[in-house]
Amino acid sequence: MNSKKTISSPSVSGEQQKARFALGKSNIKLIAIAFAVIVVGFLLMLGPGTTPEAYNPDIFSFRRIVLAPGIAFAGFVFMVYAIMHKSK
Repeated sequence: MNSKKTISSPSVSGEQQKARFALGKSNIKLIAIAFAVIVVGFLLMLGPGTTPEAYNPDIFSFRRIVLAPGIAFAGFVFMVYAIMHKSK
């Protein structure tokens, strides 16, 4: 009662069977640049923290509160562009 259906696939030449990636070389390069920008943004946030014994006012510096998150956010936005960019 169980009938098995076989699906015949048309013969495909070697050139047509070559794997095609969803992203091109330019997309990969742009993604690498975006990733580097994100890493730079997070590295700019690094620094010593405040301990119960000593207060460190550097935790509220312009670099750690404004500049670094802005750079990281720009990297994330650029990552979206890098993925959506249409290769020629």
